[in-house]
Amino acid sequence: MRRDYTLYLFASLGSFLIAYIALPLVIIFAKQLMDWEMLVKTLHDPYVIEALRNSLLTATATALIALLFGVPLGYVLARKEFPGKSLVQALVDVPIVIPHSVVGIMLLVTFSSAILDSYAGIIAAMLFVSAPFTVNAARDGFLAVDEKVEAVARTLGASRLRVFFSVSLPIAFPSVASGVIMTWARAISEVGAILIVAYYPKTAQVLVMEYFNNYGLRASRPISVIMVAISLVIFVLLRWLVGRASKER
Repeated sequence: MRRDYTLYLFASLGSFLIAYIALPLVIIFAKQLMDWEMLVKTLHDPYVIEALRNSLLTATATALIALLFGVPLGYVLARKEFPGKSLVQALVDVPIVIPHSVVGIMLLVTFSSAILDSYAGIIAAMLFVSAPFTVNAARDGFLAVDEKVEAVARTLGASRLRVFFSVSLPIAFPSVASGVIMTWARAISEVGAILIVAYYPKTAQVLVMEYFNNYGLRASRPISVIMVAISLVIFVLLRWLVGRASKER
C-alpha cells in the first residue's frame, strides 16, 4: 500500500506559521536577556507595575462581564429561531471588523464623559472588541449539545433553567471556557480604542506605546517582554485547566 504523505505535507505547510509566530517571541526574549539590567530596572518601576495591574484587572473584569451576558445570548442563538436572528448575529460579529480607533470614537460619542479616562472606559473598550469571542464560542458549544438530552431532562421534571445548568452548560463547558479565555486575551491586547477612550489610568499596552514614542525601543522592549511572558503563562495555565476539567467530565 502506498504511503500517504498528506499529513506530512500539511504539517510542513503549517510549520511556516508556527515558525513565523515563534521567531519574534524567541528573538525579543533573547535580546532582552542580553539587556538584563534594563529588565530589572523596569520591574522595579512603580509606574510599570501599576500599568500591568490595570491591564490584568480590567481584562479579567471584561472577561467576567462577557461571561455573564454572552453565555445566555449564545444559548438563545443556539436554541431559538426568531425574526431578526441574522441581524443579531451580525451585530455580535461586527466589532471584529470595525477598526479599533473607530470603536473608540463610537464609544466616546455614545457615552461621553461617563467613560472618559476611567476604568469604566477601559473595560467598555475591551468589552466591545472582545465579547464576540464569548458569544460565538458559547453558541457553537450549545449547538453541539444534543437537544434530545435536554428534552429527556425536561421530561423528568427539570425546569429549563435547571437543565441549562445541570446538562447544557457542563457539556458546552470546553467551548464556553475557550471563548472566555480568548475574550480575556483579546481584551488585554486591545490598545486602539483605549488610546481614544481612556488614556488614563494607564494600562501596560498604552504604556508600551508611550515609552516607545518618548524613549525608544530599548525602554519599551522590557514592558513588551513582561506582557508577553505574563500573557503566555496565564494563557497556557488556563488552557491546561480547561483541558483537565474537560477530561474529568
